[in-house]
Amino acid sequence: MQRRSARIVSAGFAVLALVAAGCGSATTDTPAATTTASNGAFPKTLESGSDGGTVTIDAMPRTIVSLSPTATETLFAVGAGEQVAAVDDQSDYPADAPKTGLSAFTPSLEAIVAYDPDLVITSTDLGIVTSTLADAGIPTLLLPAATSLDDAYSQIELIADATGHDAEGEAVVTQMQDRIDAAVASVPTRDEPLTYFHELDDTLYTVTSESFVGQIYGLFGLQSIADGSDAGNYPQLSAETVITADPDVVFLADAQCCGVTAESVAARPGWGSMTAVRDGRIFPMDEDLSSRWGPRIADQVEAVAAVVRQIPA
Repeated sequence: MQRRSARIVSAGFAVLALVAAGCGSATTDTPAATTTASNGAFPKTLESGSDGGTVTIDAMPRTIVSLSPTATETLFAVGAGEQVAAVDDQSDYPADAPKTGLSAFTPSLEAIVAYDPDLVITSTDLGIVTSTLADAGIPTLLLPAATSLDDAYSQIELIADATGHDAEGEAVVTQMQDRIDAAVASVPTRDEPLTYFHELDDTLYTVTSESFVGQIYGLFGLQSIADGSDAGNYPQLSAETVITADPDVVFLADAQCCGVTAESVAARPGWGSMTAVRDGRIFPMDEDLSSRWGPRIADQVEAVAAVVRQIPA
C-alpha cells in the first residue's frame, strides 16, 4: 500500500471500514482491558480484540514485533522500546524504532515469525494474523482503533501491562490526562460553537463529531459540518455541501501526504466565499497526530487548543 492511501486509511481510524464501507466506523467503546496481574508479574491473561477474546503471556516479552504505528509509539513511551525487535513499515515514530518492511495491511506471516517474537501487537487482524500466530505459539495482542479517549487510555495501560511496565503505563496516562485538561482549560468557552471541516484527503472525506478525532475537537465545543451524515463517522462530502455549510474552520490532515495547502484550498472553485477561507482559518494538522490514538493524543489536543485560541470569541 502506497504511503498516501495508508495515511488516508489511518486518518479514518478504521482501516477495514474505510476500504469496505466508505469510512464508516462504530462508536461503541472497546471494552476496557483486564489482567490477572497488575504488578508486573507474569503470567498474565489480557483482553485482546473487541469480542471478548484473551491472550496469555507467560513471561515478560523480550522480542516484540509491532504491526501498528500507535502500538509502536506506546511501546516506546511506556519504556518497552528495548524489547522491540521490529516494527511495521508505517511506524515512523520514534525515529529510532526498528522500522522494517513488515506490513499490517498485507502481512507476511513467514516474515513475522522470522523475528522469533514472543509477543506480536497489531491493530488489524484480517482474519489470519492472530489465529495463525496462535497456532505457532506466538501470543498476539489485537488492539483495534480506539473509539474514545478512555478506550485509548485503556489500550496504553494494556500494552504497558503486557510488556511488564504497568507503573510506567499508568504514569503515561496520568501525564496525558493532565496535559489534556490544561489544554482544554486554556481555551475560553463560547456562546456559539465553532463549526469545522476536517479534510482527510482531497476527495473530501471527513469526520463527524462522533469519530475519535471529532471527539477531540468536541473537547473545545467544535462541531463538524458532517454531523447527521448517513455514511458513518467518516463520510465523503461534496464540494457543494462543504461550501454551503460554510465552516468557521478548516483543518487539513492531508497537507503532509498530499501537499494540500491553505492556498490550494482557497483556489478551489467556490471555496473563496467560505468564512474559513475569507478569514484565514485554514490550518494544516499533523496527519500522524490526527490518525493515531497513542500517547501523542495530548500533542493533538494541544495543537487544536492553539488553533482555537487564535479565533476571537
